[in-house]
Amino acid sequence: MANTLDIRRRIRSVKNTAQITKAMQMVAASKMRKAQAAALAGRPYQE
Repeated sequence: MANTLDIRRRIRSVKNTAQITKAMQMVAASKMRKAQAAALAGRPYQE
């Protein structure tokens, strides 16, 4: 069975992974908004 130190280390690792994932999600959302705005701005020039 895992000891307390291993469990704490695993919890910390999962929290760090969640934090990185959230940051990546926020960056992706920002890029998506920027791309959508650019597409919308170019719409008048489409055929």
